[in-house]
Formats: sequence, C-alpha cells, structure tokens
Amino acid sequence: MKPLQGHAKGARSRHVPLTRALLSVSGPSYRGGMANGVWHTGYGIEINLSLPDLGHPGRPELLGEITARVTDRDPQLLECLAHHEGRECQSETGGKSPWMFIRRGRVGGRRPLVASHLPVTHKPTPAESAQHKATKERVVETAARYGLDSEAEVPVADRRSVTDAVVTGPSGIRIGWEIQYHHLSPSSVHRRSANAVEHGITPLWVAKDRTASLIDRAPWARVDDMPWKDIADGKEMVIRGGYRHLEVWKCVPSSDRHCLVSEGAGHCGAIHADWFVPALCVPEKKPVYIEDLVLQSATGESVPVYVPSRGNGRAGRHMWVSADDRTLWEEIVGERTPLPPASADEDDDVITFAEQEIDRTCRAGEEGWFVSDTRPIRDLGQPTGGITLPRMPVQGSRDPMRITPVERAAASAALGCPTWELGPCAGCGQLMRRYGRYAAMYCRVCRAVLNGR
Repeated sequence: MKPLQGHAKGARSRHVPLTRALLSVSGPSYRGGMANGVWHTGYGIEINLSLPDLGHPGRPELLGEITARVTDRDPQLLECLAHHEGRECQSETGGKSPWMFIRRGRVGGRRPLVASHLPVTHKPTPAESAQHKATKERVVETAARYGLDSEAEVPVADRRSVTDAVVTGPSGIRIGWEIQYHHLSPSSVHRRSANAVEHGITPLWVAKDRTASLIDRAPWARVDDMPWKDIADGKEMVIRGGYRHLEVWKCVPSSDRHCLVSEGAGHCGAIHADWFVPALCVPEKKPVYIEDLVLQSATGESVPVYVPSRGNGRAGRHMWVSADDRTLWEEIVGERTPLPPASADEDDDVITFAEQEIDRTCRAGEEGWFVSDTRPIRDLGQPTGGITLPRMPVQGSRDPMRITPVERAAASAALGCPTWELGPCAGCGQLMRRYGRYAAMYCRVCRAVLNGR
C-alpha cells in the first residue's frame, strides 16, 4: 500500500500533553515532508509517531524513552526506516547520519512528533558561544571580587545536567546561574530547574531575548544582547527584565498612580499594591546590574518570588525582588506563595496525533525546508500582580477603628514613614502621617477641601 502523505481518510487528530522533556532544539515550521516513522534498534520494532500508543499499546513507557535527550540514551537507538530496510537514505549523501531523534514539528496549529536525522540539535553560533563564555566568567569573577565561593560547570543530578556557574553565599545560599542565549524548550527549563531545587540550588536563568521561552517559567533575568568583548571588558550589564519593586499607594486624587479598580477612571480610596520594573517606579528606581544580582542573590538581599495571575490560576510571573518587598507582599496577600511545580501541560509540549500510516520515504533532504517559529514577546515589562486592600474604616463610624497589621504595613510603605508615625486623618479618618517631624492633623485631600481648593 502506498504510504499516505496527508491525513488518512477518517483519521482523527488527538492532542495529549507530553509529560517528559524532549530534546532541547529549536522549533522550526517545516514546509516539506516530515518522517512519522522510525525503527527502534533496541526492541527491534517499527514505531508510528502519528499514533497515540506509537503502534505498541503494550509499551506505555515507549514515548518517554524515545523522546529522552540523545545524551541520555544510545545515539543509535532510533534508525531511519529507509536505512534499516536497505533502501536509499538521503542522510548518507547529505552529511547526516542514519540515526535519528524525536522532536515536535509544527504544521499550522498541529504539533506532531517528527523523526529527524542526527545531528540537527541547536549549535550555538561562534558569537553566542563567546557571549555565553564571557557572561559565565563575569559571574564567577564578580563573585570572587565579593569574596563569595563560586564554581563554573557544576554537575547536577548525577551529572545529567551541568549548571554554568554556582555562587554560594555566606549563609550557604546556592545560586545556579544558567546562561541561556539560544532557544530552550519549556520542558527543559522546568526539568533543569526542578533538578537544581532538588539539590539545594536556586536557579537563575539569564536570557538576552524578550521572546525567550524560559521567561516566567523559572526565576530569570534579561540582559542586553551585547558583544562578547563588551561583556568581558566589564561594560555595564543592566538587568532589563526579571527584577521588580513592590509599590503600595493609597488611591486618592493626589496619588501619582491610577486606580487599579476603575483603571484610571476615578479613585476608590483603597490601598493598591503592584510590582514594577525599576524604570516605572515612582520615583524611578536605580537600575539593577548583573553584579548587584550576583551579590544580592547569594546573600539573600534579593530573592525569587512567584506571583500567580489573578485571571488564570496556571499562569503567573517569576521575578527577583528585595527580601523586604517579598516580606511585605506576603503580609499583604496573607500567604506565602512557593515557586510552582513544573506544569504538566505546557502549551509548547502538546502533541498532535493524526493517526496516519507510516511514510517510509527518507526525508533527510527535506528537513531543512523550514521557517523559524514566531515566538511571542514574553518580557513585556508591564506591572503585574496588582492587588487592592479594602478601604480603611472612617473615624466617624460607630464601631471602634480597627487597623490590621497588613493595612498598617501597606500604609507605612505607601507614605514612606515608620508605622508609629501613622494615625487617622481628623477629617476623613484615613491613615496618614499624623505624628513625627512632618505630622499634620488633616490629609492633603481634606486640607484642599478646607482651604477651598
């Protein structure tokens, strides 16, 4: 029977999540044919990648085995069907081997499993390699200048992965710096981050691209795309994304920020809290440099925090923040949000099974017909995690005025004064700076009303 080149008649497309990490390669969109079959040299079986059970319902572990990284298995485990059957294999004339690995293709909205000839993993360009090396060395050298213990190329998880640099602080905090200047699949980010945490290392991923898939999938920081020589020569490396400051403000007309509830249409009188990049803080905060993060992350002055999205329980933002900001945030939300476990069904990990017949034609020459993925910008720099505290009770109410510790801490942060200087406005009863050097009896709003403005 002639192999089918499209969907078989009556075939159904099924989508299931990939539960184990695939080989870390970039995801091009193929225009030519894609191999949907492969020979398993270990079991001596033919595998149909378009079937949910791969054609072997009695081997539920097969999917995980064939999608494991090539470095974690026998490179000759999977073989081109044409080569196995003694037919012409295009790889032999195209400079590739007949051995294969499994990746996800992209055809429209479908993500089928595809068998591709080795080697086609991402190989960093000379510029990327030089940038990677220079950044890694800069992290290690910075740690040494600050008197911190540091080590490059540290094996983690029984040598199954290697962390670019591990910096250890005086109290034993270990930060694992992962310099990732090319695309890495979300599965690999989750797996390597989980391995690091399991071994007492806090991962810190460094990207240079706003579309990097690692953004918000683990604690991260983004720097500029700089020539390696500038990195090696010590040119300023500003943390452009991944580091934020907590801002708390009272929503009144005199506030410099708009209302989170009315989206700027008015003022609700409540207290708002949100996370901002340094440039969007009021007043603007000083930029954070990579040297700052090397020191502060190891000493515990800067810590990772995860802020779930209030519109979607699965989504959220990873960020580095000051330890004081995280403490205040935990008081405001009334809980401590741990870093989330790896998602079991990342969008990029969904596989489509079209349930076709195997195409036994060698596709080695057609694997290069692709266009790059268009990846969305993940580092938008917008405020995130906004939360609104209830309006303070007014002094004129019949019930005694009760101020919770969270409300007091938020008002202290918003007004920039110690908690013992807080007190109720004699007019509206809202908390204000009532005692101390800059004390007043009425808040600015009430003073404006009293003065007839």
